[in-house]
Amino acid sequence: MIVDCAIYQDGRRVEGAPDVTVALREARTERHSFLWLGLNAPTPEEFDKVSREFGLHPLAVEDALKAHQRPKLEVYDDSLFLVLKPVVYDAAADTVTTEELMVFLGDSFVVTVRHGEGRPLAAVRHRLEREPEVLRQGPTAVLYAISDAVVDHYIDVAGELQTDLEELETQVFAPEALDRSAAARIYTFKRQIVEFRRATVPLTDPMTRLTHAALPFVDESARPFFRDVGDHLTRANESVEGLDRLLSDVLAAHLAQTGVRQNDDMRKISAWAAMAAIPTMVAGIYGMNFEHMPELESTWGYPVVLVLMGLAIAGLFRAFKRQGWL
Repeated sequence: MIVDCAIYQDGRRVEGAPDVTVALREARTERHSFLWLGLNAPTPEEFDKVSREFGLHPLAVEDALKAHQRPKLEVYDDSLFLVLKPVVYDAAADTVTTEELMVFLGDSFVVTVRHGEGRPLAAVRHRLEREPEVLRQGPTAVLYAISDAVVDHYIDVAGELQTDLEELETQVFAPEALDRSAAARIYTFKRQIVEFRRATVPLTDPMTRLTHAALPFVDESARPFFRDVGDHLTRANESVEGLDRLLSDVLAAHLAQTGVRQNDDMRKISAWAAMAAIPTMVAGIYGMNFEHMPELESTWGYPVVLVLMGLAIAGLFRAFKRQGWL
């Protein structure tokens, strides 16, 4: 359950594996100290002790255990609760999946709970440990670093999706082929964009509150940094909106292109049917059982009729070819 647990004093990690209860008490008594506890998909029984030690609100604990939450920011008496949804992009399968990341921020502690296969916090912790001047700012610095890492990854994923969409455009509008699975691929891609939007769009309100509102356990001097995260989130949301609109346009253009090609096919079929109608008509007339019909006793009647049918068909073929039907 516990991925990592450490005390940070004056921006530097205190070596050793601390007991959570003792470490929290020491962090609250020592100046410029705090405890950072990282958990991975804890069970209710495992998380019960942690919630009692840190005084976490039952509603926040319930959200952290059940996961499947939308990004939000909740303020409780003893802690601040932020829900983030990191995204994972699988380049091989061209799929976007979202995970869950909860951050509890309180008096001299940070508790992070993640659900999913990704490890978005390992790099954040290692980077912060190399920057003691940032860690010296306390739990607020951790909250900022986590938010910044998640949002910056949104921009990276949006860039990857833009590249994939350009490739899909090229394949869909290739003049030499009609891809019958293109509509299904476009729809699948659109589902990825919808999944992406569920992670990015709801996060706007929490970032706005962290930028402008006076919140407990958050240092007011960090507002410019959260404003920077908000700017990056706006870029990510604009990219996602642009991808969604472009994808809708691609789908509409593909359907229109399919309709045009179907009309071309119908014109070709109609042209060939018109040419086939001439010999069918002549054969139908001469197939009737009447005695007095023209050319029945003529030696050249049969070949003349065949030549006339051929000339009529050739004339229609030339006319249809000139009109672009064939």
